[in-house]
Amino acid sequence: MPEGRGLFEVARERIRTRHLAFRTEQAYLQWMRRYVKFHGRRHPRDMGAVEVEAFLTHLAIKGRVGASTQNQALQAILFLYRQVLGIELPWLENVTRASRPKRLPVVLGAAEVRAVLAQLEGTCWLMANLLYGGGLRLMEAHRLRVKDLLVERCEIIVRDAKGGRDRVTVLPASIVIPLREHLARLFDRFDRQRKLREPGVTLPAALARKYPNVATEWGWQWVFPANSLCRDPYTGRPARHHQHEKILQRAVQTAVHKAKILQPASCHTFRHCFATHLLEAGSDIRTVQELLGHADVRTTMIYTHVTGKGAMGVRSPLDR
Repeated sequence: MPEGRGLFEVARERIRTRHLAFRTEQAYLQWMRRYVKFHGRRHPRDMGAVEVEAFLTHLAIKGRVGASTQNQALQAILFLYRQVLGIELPWLENVTRASRPKRLPVVLGAAEVRAVLAQLEGTCWLMANLLYGGGLRLMEAHRLRVKDLLVERCEIIVRDAKGGRDRVTVLPASIVIPLREHLARLFDRFDRQRKLREPGVTLPAALARKYPNVATEWGWQWVFPANSLCRDPYTGRPARHHQHEKILQRAVQTAVHKAKILQPASCHTFRHCFATHLLEAGSDIRTVQELLGHADVRTTMIYTHVTGKGAMGVRSPLDR
């Protein structure tokens, strides 16, 4: 590690060198700080596998964190040692692993989905329809740019999705007209912003350096932009980010309550419903896998257990 520079400053630089997502950067730095604080602010170079095992075991036993949370902490600490300090840790075999519960996804019926959507309006209604109609994850919908909507072909290009992969999914034909109207209003707003010479949108760091003017081009604008400007975390300059995800999350929670849905449905439930309802309609599981962007078909197969055909597709003997 370069002398005279802070540990976390170097860690942030190494994270950005590998083009990890900004949210990953925030999570990794937060876990690194918690790890150092847990051991009395000792320098990580003076610690090793024993201290890492103690911290991760504490998270599982005392903190009672989930398996995915513990694994994220482990990946952050491994990044700290391998990429920042250049130290390879021996295999961490004494870590107490948090158990990963095997749960079935929450899936609503088609009528229940319609009931929830009916309680939404405006931008939140449009976004929720994209979640259900295209099987999008919450942040995939928020990160859509104008150029990613192929309206004529009824397709959505999902850029840099989970695992760093791009994919193509379906754009519901039933919302093409509302979507065109939304884009028309967005373009009028965009045109006014250009006349006022307001800052453009946030961009991936490498792209912003290579094409400094692309932030003010129409195709790169967010489909669901924030109303106010923020400070770009990479450049430090004012820029326009996409709408905060909590706006849609709160709207969906309110809609679920108003629709009197008893299941713990959320924004991600729309994605589960998309997959399940396609399988119920006879779609091929490989096609559904591609639309969802799953690397392994076994991930998609979980939806075969929640299709509306009874448990495991078996007819109860009482019904005979």
